[in-house]
Amino acid sequence: MSTDEKDLLDKIVAEVTGENVTKAKESTPKQRKPIPAPAKVAPKSTAQKSEVIEKISVVATVESGATMEDLLEKDVTNIPQLGDPITGTVIDISTNIVLVDLGTVGTGMVIGREAKSGLSEDAKLAVGSKIEAVVTDMINEEGYMELSIREASYEKAWDDLRAKKENESTVKTRILDVNKGGLIVEMNGITGFLPVSQLSSKNYPRVEDGDRNKILELLKQLLNKELPVRILDVEQETEKLIVSEKAAHSDEERNAISGLSVGDIVDGEVSGVVDFGAFVKFAPTGADADTEHRLEGLVHISELAWQLIANPREIIKVGDKVKAKIIGIDDTRISLSVKALLADPWTTITTKYEVGKEYPGTVDKINPFGAFVYLDSDIHGLAHVSEFQEAFPGKKLDETISSGKNYNWRVLSIEPKEHRMGLILVDGKENPKSE
Repeated sequence: MSTDEKDLLDKIVAEVTGENVTKAKESTPKQRKPIPAPAKVAPKSTAQKSEVIEKISVVATVESGATMEDLLEKDVTNIPQLGDPITGTVIDISTNIVLVDLGTVGTGMVIGREAKSGLSEDAKLAVGSKIEAVVTDMINEEGYMELSIREASYEKAWDDLRAKKENESTVKTRILDVNKGGLIVEMNGITGFLPVSQLSSKNYPRVEDGDRNKILELLKQLLNKELPVRILDVEQETEKLIVSEKAAHSDEERNAISGLSVGDIVDGEVSGVVDFGAFVKFAPTGADADTEHRLEGLVHISELAWQLIANPREIIKVGDKVKAKIIGIDDTRISLSVKALLADPWTTITTKYEVGKEYPGTVDKINPFGAFVYLDSDIHGLAHVSEFQEAFPGKKLDETISSGKNYNWRVLSIEPKEHRMGLILVDGKENPKSE
């Protein structure tokens, strides 16, 4: 290189770095405080950016011995922009600074946490290590391109989560914390949420009275445990990550359910009682009844017994052993019936009751459209409000009769197949209680 070219190079580099070239080479980079978060530095103006890119290109070209004609013909589009990913080789490591060889672009600098926080637990930087980083400053105070390994790791973490969701991959995640709505989890260093509704039947907190504090206590038993999950929703812009344990077991459950058929009879144990019915766990045919992989089905309140039920807890409780019939299979949802295995009292109703005759009956409940009345423990009928208004004009049904009291009723109709009986109040006089 001629003396004139060397002088030109020194002048350009001095303008780019703001320091004398010789001093920049001899001085030790200043120590800086760790950057607390991987926030991107605000970009320079378009004019400033263009000037920096142009000067870096000139320096790289002159150092490589290119002529001015080469410089003019050279495609400089490979010069990284602010926020671009870039790869390089570690050439020096000090307490708080890592220098990286970026090839013809020059030398990059990674400061403090931007290096350490971006590495996995088992990864360590060493001279000669290949790294991936993101450009956070085109030229910093020391004259280096400033980089962040942490930000590159953050981007890769979200890319990996998106890929796992797309591929429906099942992965294990540790439970970090709990609240009344679900579990706080962590994947790839990113915090996510596992809603209670997305827990598997094994871990779902069955609480009979629905007490949220009791639910919270049951959820706390999962703290620090690892659960298999699948990603339901991932959105980097809002840092949203929703996972499901239930979905992770779906393939396994579908495989087990494939051996079941509507009409099968199963023996199970009541695992939970709610307002709308009872959950029953049972083992598939040929499986161990004590296995953790038992299936779970729902017995709707209408399928618990032939009589009307206001509160399932009055006739069934957690731990009860029951026999049930499978009446429906929808993907991983199994519908069961207990009453299907019991004798239907309506098949013999015409031998006990006749249309036109009067019978004593107890009012179960009164609705705007009428009153439900039990003639015995199994058979109930409906006294429709329209029939009452014809027989007792000007009177109100709920002012004439009361729930829990016994009156005389006339049978208007009987429909055994539909389990329907029409009734009408005879006189509105309460029957005396039998001793």
